[in-house]
Amino acid sequence: MLSHRLQDTSLRYFLEVVRTGSLTEAAQRLNVTVSAVSRQVAALESWLGVPLFDRRPRGMVASAAGELLAAYALRNALEADRVVTEIDALQGLRRGRVRVASSAGFAIEFLPRAIADFRERYPGLHFHVRVAPPAEVTGIVLHGDADIGITYSRAAEQGIRVEHRQAAPVIAIMRPDHALARFRSITLSQMLPYPLALPEGDNTVRQLFDIACGERGVAFEPVLVSNQFETLTSFVLHGGGLSISGGVTVGDRLRRGELHAATIRERGMKSRAIELQTLAGRTLPEGVRTFLGFVRDRLVEEAGIGS
Repeated sequence: MLSHRLQDTSLRYFLEVVRTGSLTEAAQRLNVTVSAVSRQVAALESWLGVPLFDRRPRGMVASAAGELLAAYALRNALEADRVVTEIDALQGLRRGRVRVASSAGFAIEFLPRAIADFRERYPGLHFHVRVAPPAEVTGIVLHGDADIGITYSRAAEQGIRVEHRQAAPVIAIMRPDHALARFRSITLSQMLPYPLALPEGDNTVRQLFDIACGERGVAFEPVLVSNQFETLTSFVLHGGGLSISGGVTVGDRLRRGELHAATIRERGMKSRAIELQTLAGRTLPEGVRTFLGFVRDRLVEEAGIGS
């Protein structure tokens, strides 16, 4: 049968070329020669009778057939990892690794605190957290480089299973002694007289804020722009003015009384949502599945922060 000819080595080499887009880089990662990788890819194409890649000047891109084979190979590899993990942990969650892809806001305090609390119950589990822009988190999960993605909703993605979704409104943050801290909700017009620090334009909070400003005809000139939430928050804490955020990002500081949050009473500010994502069709290892439920519960607890 043709399926018998889809050997582990061939699929492993093929999948590395898909990931890297290059025979040379795939060979370096696999610690083999370029010709060995090329032979395996050519053999697969000969067996299947279709080209698996579009050869382009800047690299190799999977064809439609290549994408189908990559999805098959990836799921097989992840399933094998899961079986090994389950065998190692037959007597409970004693061992295992959980890989999380996260947009930046969750990685400041929410995820580190959740991991620390989770490991008090299951100290044998180890974690890898990869921080990426929201749009890239989904891609990392799709490529099998993370077990769980936690990000803000984008367009629906084929191949992604949304395990949990909840609203994530944009809030204004300030020191508790700020003039606007007596309000639980404010408008853009109320914010206008005060210095404002904003995230860069590729951030979902900033995008919704800019849309609302455009609809209202309000123009802000931020005194500080940064791609790091820690920088913006520190600016606020040192009395620099206002900033914008999501509740989960600053939840710990709100609970400690270091910051005050006010909802922004403008259309569209509640249209953002948090998503917990996994690869569709994949059976998750027990440790990943348990941590996923733990994080879901923590997000539900955070839902009231800043609202």
